[in-house]
Amino acid sequence: MLRVGLTGGIGAGKSTVADGLVHHGAVVIDSDRLAREVVAPGTEGLRAVVAEFGEQVLTPDGELDRAALAARVFGEDDARRRLNGIVHPLVGARSAEVLDAAPEDAVVVHDIPLLVENGMSAGFPLVIVVHADPEVRVRRLVERRDMAEHDARSRIAAQATDVQRRAAADVWLDNSGPAPHTEAAVDRLWHQRLVPFEENQRLRRPAARAGRPVQVETDPAWPQAAERVRARIAAVAGQRAHRVDHIGSTAVAGLDAKDVLDLQVVVDDLAVAGELADDLIEAGLVRRDGRWWDNAADGSHPDKAMACNADPARPVNCHIRPADSPAWRASLLLRDWLRTHPESVREYAAVKHELAARSWDSIDAYADAKTPFIRSALDRAQRWAAETGWHVLS
Repeated sequence: MLRVGLTGGIGAGKSTVADGLVHHGAVVIDSDRLAREVVAPGTEGLRAVVAEFGEQVLTPDGELDRAALAARVFGEDDARRRLNGIVHPLVGARSAEVLDAAPEDAVVVHDIPLLVENGMSAGFPLVIVVHADPEVRVRRLVERRDMAEHDARSRIAAQATDVQRRAAADVWLDNSGPAPHTEAAVDRLWHQRLVPFEENQRLRRPAARAGRPVQVETDPAWPQAAERVRARIAAVAGQRAHRVDHIGSTAVAGLDAKDVLDLQVVVDDLAVAGELADDLIEAGLVRRDGRWWDNAADGSHPDKAMACNADPARPVNCHIRPADSPAWRASLLLRDWLRTHPESVREYAAVKHELAARSWDSIDAYADAKTPFIRSALDRAQRWAAETGWHVLS
């Protein structure tokens, strides 16, 4: 089973995307619909809302007057927090019931309008954000919901910004144009990403990767993508993680690299590392067994646990290292040294491009061939650390 978060600003057309995913077979948990269910007449939820906000939020028929309640909480942070404190736990409990009833091979889409605003992104292995240009959203709200233009703009302004949503988005689905364009995008998303992601995760199978090293130009989107993965790992690891960091070439601006995000988790010991590698299935990562060569170490073979991506569109390596391994500190040192030495970044990029142009039996053989440079770079980095007083930041 794959759990996906779906969100988007008011008027962006999130429901259109949700309907398209249902057409393909997704199970959609609509938080707005559940929020209506849990405050229906006769429910504990409605009684709690009335006790908090008064009888004036009821219609003459005893139903919740949503317009009156919205007017009561709109622009009032404290009132909105109190309302959320009533409704969110009830919606969460109902969502859990629907989730438990879904087939084991389901793609379960959690339709949550305020997913970004409520900081829920890290709870899903994948987040889809439906976008539309602001003027398109205003026009839709005025024409389709009979909303005054001023109210439409106020509602849009009260929600997360596009910058905030982009930071949360693994998939940015633009719904500004004609419906057929959106439908085609949903079709591609379903067949090329969601279905194989679900199958890989359910079978605990890493997604397929290229059999040879392919260096690409540095991508400014790497740090943001890594932060999404880092947050998911941290959410699953909890107190077991001493720290979770973005390491490796994609963590160094200006360094060409394979399009693979490397994350590092430091835990107490190897037993915890193995346990966490299994648990990271909740974050969309799959454990890979083996005895791993650590290029960041001093030529030894310290043990670690590894987890890799089940998502076919976002390669990730998660290195889970015990606190007594020198490799985790060396990885951070090498990253920080490269970040402050652009000439060494260029040197490393040249080495990688030269090696990538050769024929290799495996990616591991290519990684081994980089070891002389890594050892030399670490020697220089250690001297730099001693001269500058570099230390691992908490």
